[in-house]
Order: sequence, then C-alpha cells, then structure tokens
Amino acid sequence: MDPRALREQLAADRAAGVVPAIVVASVGTTGTCAIDPVADIAVVCREFGAWLHVDAAYAGSAAVCPENRWINEGVEHADSYAVNCHKWLLTGPPCDAMWVADRHSLTAAMDICPPFLRNQASESGDVTDFRDWQVPLMHPFRALKLWFVLRTHGVEGLRAHIREQLSHAALLADLVRDSPGFELVSHSLGLVCFRLTGDNARTECLRNDLDATHQILVTPTTVDGRYILRAALGSRLASQTSVRNAWALVREIAATIPDNRPASSESSPTTPVGAR
Repeated sequence: MDPRALREQLAADRAAGVVPAIVVASVGTTGTCAIDPVADIAVVCREFGAWLHVDAAYAGSAAVCPENRWINEGVEHADSYAVNCHKWLLTGPPCDAMWVADRHSLTAAMDICPPFLRNQASESGDVTDFRDWQVPLMHPFRALKLWFVLRTHGVEGLRAHIREQLSHAALLADLVRDSPGFELVSHSLGLVCFRLTGDNARTECLRNDLDATHQILVTPTTVDGRYILRAALGSRLASQTSVRNAWALVREIAATIPDNRPASSESSPTTPVGAR
C-alpha cells in the first residue's frame, strides 16, 4: 500500500461526502508476503480518523523470533492487529489471535445486554465477556488449543520451528536463483515465488503438470501481469532433503515443457483466499 495514494484516495472520498471508516494494512500479503509501511499508513489514518487494522494472518507468527520483529514496525499505532495461529504456529484451524488498542471501542459497538444475559459479575466490569468482541453471541473455545501449543512447545520451541521453516525457504530461494530457466520473483519469510522464463503459458503448464504428480502443491498468482508460482514452507514435516527433492521434481517437469506449449484453459491465475 502506498501511503501517498491512500491519502489522495481518502481525501477524494471525504470530498465526495464519503466517511473513511477503516483501512486494512498487510504484514505479509497472500500473494507474495509483501509488507506494508504500517507506520506511514497510520499517520494517514489518524489524519482522516479512520480505524487502522493490520492483517498479519500469515507473517505475524514470524515475530515470535526477536530477529523478525521488524515486520511489526508501526503496529503500535494500529487500532487492531490479527494473526492466524493456524497458518504457521502449529495450531489447528481455525485460530485467530487479535489485539485491539482500545477494547472499549470494539465492545461498545458489539455490546448487547438483554435481561437474560445480565448478571452481577458482568455488571461489575471485573470480568471480560468475549461475547461482546465479535458479531456472533457465542463461539467455541478456540483459545484452548493455542494454550496447549504454547505449553507443549514453549517460546523456544516455536522459535525453533519458525527458524527452521525460514531456513527451508532460504534454501529453496537459492535453488531457484541458481537454476537456469527460472526466475526468482520474490522471497519473503517462508514464501518463495518463482516462474519459468518466457511467457506466462510455460509457468501455467508447469503448475498444471506439478499438480498432476500429486507430490507437491504450489499455488499461482499474478504480479505485474506475470503468472507466478508460490511455494510456502511451513510444515513441521519439511526438511532440507524434502525441499531439494521437491525442487528436483520441479526442474524435471520444467524440462518437458517446450517454449510453445499452450496452457490449459481450466487453470486460473487467481490465488485462493487464505492459501498458504
């Protein structure tokens, strides 16, 4: 997100009589794990009175390691921040951790107090009623599984997990970079994006042929009109050996794709929502 373009858009909205309500910045976009300049975006949001939410669904887990906390620069100015623990923090889905700067702004909008929900504890203000933190009145106890993860692995265990996956991604990025006929489009945290040189059809064919092997899964997206493949390294079962074997398969399949082979019309270049 470009803060200057954001300011221009919010100014245009205000001039048109539209009230800017919320801006959502990304710490790790789905397509390429790009990270927005949150601190600069926060300045614009304060100027226009817009709520700033930071979506760190995938990448936020990396901040469990001190050396990765640069990704959260500026989030102290956000109104809310969320991380999907089921994406990279060894927790079963769904499990989202959310922080708010001022919980009363949130609960005041969600609060409902019919007679059958009133009780002395709630009225005292000494307890937290999570019914007021979301649209549904009731929700399952998702925090329990995260509690077990924290108790089982501890902070050092989680850090070791993240660091191992980052090392796998770094290895894959090096393999792509050193392989003739391939282009490393981006490498951010545990996400490596690459493509075959040449037109988009060749990379699309590579994706389709890899899917047909049922051995590895890469998901596609488009960046500046280019069809690219995304490899997310996050499984605790992955190893340096499995990464090397996967890349050997990619190169083997790529070697069978001629320059003029048409892509399948059934394939879509759109990244599935939430794909990691």
